[in-house]
Amino acid sequence: MRIFLATLLTLIAVNSFAYTIKSIKYDGMVQMSESVALRMLKFEIGDSVDDKMLDESIKTYHKQGYFEDIWADVDENGVLIFHFKEKPLISNIELKGWKEGDSEIMDGVIQIKVGSLYDEKKLEAAKKRIIEAINQEAKIDSVVEISKELLDNGSYKVTFLVNEGEEIIIEELLYSGAIGLDSNEFDEMIANKEREFLGWFWGRNDGKMKVADLAYDPLRIRDLYMQHGYLDIDVKEPFVKVNFDNYTAEMSYQIKEGEIYTISGISIEQEKHVVDDALVRELIKLEIGEAFNVQTFRDDSQRIKTLIADLSYAFVQIVPDLKKNKEKKEVEVVFKIMPGEKVKIRNVVISGNSRTLDRIIRRELYLGPGDMYSLTDLADSRNSLGRLGFFDGNTIEEKRIDSKTMDLVVKVKEAPTGNIQLGGGYGSYGGILVSVAVNDRNIWGSGIDIGVKAERSSLTSNYSFTISNPRLNDSDFSGNFSVYTSDYEYNDYSVLSDGFTTGIGHRFTRYISGNIGYGFSANSYEVDVNATDPDNPYFEDYSKSSVTVSAKFDNTDDFYLPRKGFMISQSIEKAGVGADANFVKSRTNFGAFKGLDEWFGFDVIARYKARLFYVKETGYLPEAEKFFMGGIGSVRGYESYSLAPKTKLDPAATDGIRRYGGEYTASNSFELSFPLVPKAKMRLVTYLDWGVIGTSEETTSEYTVKDISRGGFGAGLEWFSPVGPIQLMFSKPLAEEEGDKTAVFEFTMGQRF
Repeated sequence: MRIFLATLLTLIAVNSFAYTIKSIKYDGMVQMSESVALRMLKFEIGDSVDDKMLDESIKTYHKQGYFEDIWADVDENGVLIFHFKEKPLISNIELKGWKEGDSEIMDGVIQIKVGSLYDEKKLEAAKKRIIEAINQEAKIDSVVEISKELLDNGSYKVTFLVNEGEEIIIEELLYSGAIGLDSNEFDEMIANKEREFLGWFWGRNDGKMKVADLAYDPLRIRDLYMQHGYLDIDVKEPFVKVNFDNYTAEMSYQIKEGEIYTISGISIEQEKHVVDDALVRELIKLEIGEAFNVQTFRDDSQRIKTLIADLSYAFVQIVPDLKKNKEKKEVEVVFKIMPGEKVKIRNVVISGNSRTLDRIIRRELYLGPGDMYSLTDLADSRNSLGRLGFFDGNTIEEKRIDSKTMDLVVKVKEAPTGNIQLGGGYGSYGGILVSVAVNDRNIWGSGIDIGVKAERSSLTSNYSFTISNPRLNDSDFSGNFSVYTSDYEYNDYSVLSDGFTTGIGHRFTRYISGNIGYGFSANSYEVDVNATDPDNPYFEDYSKSSVTVSAKFDNTDDFYLPRKGFMISQSIEKAGVGADANFVKSRTNFGAFKGLDEWFGFDVIARYKARLFYVKETGYLPEAEKFFMGGIGSVRGYESYSLAPKTKLDPAATDGIRRYGGEYTASNSFELSFPLVPKAKMRLVTYLDWGVIGTSEETTSEYTVKDISRGGFGAGLEWFSPVGPIQLMFSKPLAEEEGDKTAVFEFTMGQRF
């Protein structure tokens, strides 16, 4: 009887919960389309479905993460209806108490976008990431709360309320076992350093703990030891003791140095012989008998890699093998070369150039479709794009297709190339000076430089039109033309000029270019006395017709802010091709740039700039063709054009002294540029200038002639603003003498740093 009842109940249950589906409907589903939802089901219309199958379907939908609740029912007509209650959207996200308004934190740490579905798990995960990010800043006991507000439209406003913890200051840092090296040397390598006296002062160690670097500092110490031959060096992770009463810490390292290994031999092993071993050996700087240096070994490996990669072996690997003899404390250095296969470029893809034409970018690349790979060509292509000054950074990614083929993906970020150029300053004599000009170095993305200058200040007026094309018809030839009218006041007199220039150039190599140009100008003076007075032969109107030949070497990596490379230019101008003026003028400019990130641990740039100008009379040398010194570009701390080697007492002059230009001048400038506000592209620059200017003339009863040597130092702000690069310079003169015209503040806009 019991068996009969059990069987009967089972049959009733099956008949009660099995349905024949005649149609399927969805109610309340927005985030997912019905066609996608139907494909997720394991049954179709016409099938018999039980409750277990419906439960499985509901679980499948729920895993998509769009819904708070899902249920299903089947009506008497066999219509299966899935009901959905979708998660609300997040329409507003705020961060308060830490990094407010920081878009990079919103994207990289919180990682929740406006319009995302409200998800408690994702919010908690974002909360943990915020705390972890604050911990990386050496702040502990941070608290993050999540506030949610349901808005009238059914969406949520989410606010992360942050209460930052306290910073940990390293008061004592000990190194146990450090004998062979002075522990003071470690400070140059590690990030976590002991707090020094006046640690808040620039250049001193503030002792703030950098949690993210705790795991890497032992490796940095180990690397320093290996640069001195300690191949058995063992550096344990630091022991950290934190005092939570005052948030200070004591740290200690356990170091086991071992012995110094000298190099007993250097060998080369090529998996496949692709280059003469003698060529490889020429690149190796390690020497037998000397202490092993891991940094020299890395540099050697990189040079070998470049040599092999330039032979089209793009995927070459230089595998180190150090065969140590612990008894003799010697090491045999083996460079294992695994070249792989020769690689051809299949395609070059360019992206990010919303303004600049593709062909303008492609003509700067030294690798194209069908070319064999070269690492040097790849690096030179990056630098060539940087020297254009059109982009705010560029990358060239190597996308491997197979062992013999790759694509190059060129990614650029457009930078503003149209500048409203401003310049000026404040001097103790001249007061406030301002000038304005407009130009675009990449008009319509064509690579053509067009400038319409309407420059006006209390000392200068200059109206001109300039056009130049650095690559005529995408060739290695360049062309330029300009027409101008100008009025320049050189402190004690003004020169009015009307003229034009034109020229053609050619790029001979990747770094060397030349130009030949012609210019004509009609020039006149405005002084406080009659310019035609025979007692003032220096101020006679004149015309100039000249030919200029110039050459330039430039292997820097960026137009506005180079971090490596050299730039040197030389021009010779010969006036006397007709017209009045007859002279030879030489201009030499030099610049060297070096990024010091590897020494300082952040983006410090050292710059050295020099110029040497010389002019020789070969018939008639007008006063306006001579040189003056002072201001940005020569010696900061003095007004522009205010330093001259020849002076005359003259009551008609503005300050009672008439200044006359020199025949030669040289100036030097050393600068250090530091990141100030990286996200705003602001940098701090400190500088020291020194220069001399002189003439071959001798002192007379009427004129005083002497070589002048002056210097200046100061600090300034470099800013890549939305309208172009800006420099604000605050200067202090050196070797100032009575009568000098000093300048406290100067600024320029639109010029390279």
